Amino acid sequence: MKLDLEKILKELKPYRERKAVVDPERAAILVIDLQNYFKQIAQPVLGNILKVIQSCRKTNVPIIFTQHGHTDPPSDGGALEKWWGELIMSGTEDWKFLPEVAIEEEDLILPKKRYSAFFETDLDERLRSRGIKDLIISGVMTNLCCETTARDAFMRDYRVFILIDGTATRKSELHLATLKNLGFGFAYLLTCDELIQMLK
Repeated sequence: MKLDLEKILKELKPYRERKAVVDPERAAILVIDLQNYFKQIAQPVLGNILKVIQSCRKTNVPIIFTQHGHTDPPSDGGALEKWWGELIMSGTEDWKFLPEVAIEEEDLILPKKRYSAFFETDLDERLRSRGIKDLIISGVMTNLCCETTARDAFMRDYRVFILIDGTATRKSELHLATLKNLGFGFAYLLTCDELIQMLK
């Protein structure tokens, strides 16, 4: 997916009318599935996400890395395996995080086995125990794991912020359609630079 930010922002203008400022004291960032399996898809936005992670570290915004993986497809694959015919198997090269992603001791790694980071995980409890109200979403793929997680977060009453140039998927039209939909009903749309400015 090639990212022409200027063009994308022009298209998204009507969906960015709702404004909100991230509160660093009550925010966390989800970095979704930056794994070898998605290397090609993540590449165009990886530099942006790494800058955002750096900014979050400086302002003590908790960083949660999701890691998609399955151990036994017949029992933990569900509809996902039937739909795609293949899964990311835990422990394989595909399952490992991209080498550029440096995970630190205070970061949280959240294993997941469905599109949503909330599905059968303790994400909600962890966020609430820290008093998190603002959830920033980055990573891959915009229209699958990022979108499903954003919707689930909204249903749990978080303020959701999705990064326009910090999320990616296979096709630019899917990326754009998802952002329009999220901007319409679920999430505030921010660029990585806008978020970095807010965190300052």
